[in-house]
Amino acid sequence: MPINRIAVGTPGEASQPDAIRAALAEFFSMLIFVFAGEGSGMAFNKLTDNASTTPSGLVAASLAHAFALFVAVSVGANISGGHVNPAVTFGAFIGGNITLLRGILYWIAQLLGSVVACLLLKFATGGWETAGFSLSSGVSVWNALVFEIVMTFGLVYTVYATAVDPKKGNVGIVAPIAIGLIVGANILAGGAFDGASMNPAVSFGPAVVSWSWTHHWVYWAGPLIGAAIAALVYDNIFIGNRTHEPLPNNDF
Repeated sequence: MPINRIAVGTPGEASQPDAIRAALAEFFSMLIFVFAGEGSGMAFNKLTDNASTTPSGLVAASLAHAFALFVAVSVGANISGGHVNPAVTFGAFIGGNITLLRGILYWIAQLLGSVVACLLLKFATGGWETAGFSLSSGVSVWNALVFEIVMTFGLVYTVYATAVDPKKGNVGIVAPIAIGLIVGANILAGGAFDGASMNPAVSFGPAVVSWSWTHHWVYWAGPLIGAAIAALVYDNIFIGNRTHEPLPNNDF
């Protein structure tokens, strides 16, 4: 059971040079991802004079997030594991692949990276607000919660299959591509309903900068629940009790 491998970590872990470097890697990866992802939405609004989202706009958002996440995961993979998502970090913790204290350090870095990216976008665009996540007309919080749970399950399941599983072999080489593609595909599926966050930090940055918190809890509860389910399912069924070595710095 992966639950037996859960570890809190030591108080001095957060001050270790490798932990600090890993947190900085998460900060910069998140900044890169959010700046490109949110920026693409702002560019669409500028080009269309804030018109309603169109199918082509949804495709553009999907591609922007898929490409940006592919890069963000790739550049952080060798330093922090390339989580770029508090839900992924939580899933790694549930599976015993990262300690609680290091996970909290990652969370802080990820949230700060998202906020800084949104602030930079607001400054660079002359005061335009980053688009906060919200529910579409006719979509209830429970509809959105299910969307976020299922989409994040798919994301974290993909992370486990391509980056965590000790049997991944050559599949690990394409992990960043697979992770970017599942996020892009999920945006095509859920973007028109609740924005398809799958990432509490991605929702947090715009909420802070625009100070809009309506239904914000959905974008935390859904991804964390989906990540936990994916970690437990994959680790119990496909990894099981086999010994698996985490990547350097206790990540994946």
